[in-house]
Amino acid sequence: MLKLGWFGEFKPEKLLWVVELELKRVLASSLRQKILKELSSTREIRVMELVRKTGSTYNELNRNLGLLQKDELIIDEYRVKVKHGKIRVIMLNRKNPKTKILTEVLKELDQ
Repeated sequence: MLKLGWFGEFKPEKLLWVVELELKRVLASSLRQKILKELSSTREIRVMELVRKTGSTYNELNRNLGLLQKDELIIDEYRVKVKHGKIRVIMLNRKNPKTKILTEVLKELDQ
């Protein structure tokens, strides 16, 4: 067991519990599920295209993107275009192991 300061002792079952809790929270929203499915099938997508593909509103999508970004499941960045100003692009954070677990669970649920 490892000591992690304020978190206490690290036990593998604690990590599984944290991942399970996060998994339940993400899967609790059908919109977050749709967002992750769309992002898993593409490298990156513009926000307004994601709004159209998920059949959501911008405000609702933006709120859910904020939750996914807080959990470090997605990367949200602005790119400058000369004619169009800034374009907001969303990508999966493929370096986060939780992202891989969540996308695999979503694929299994679709089958």
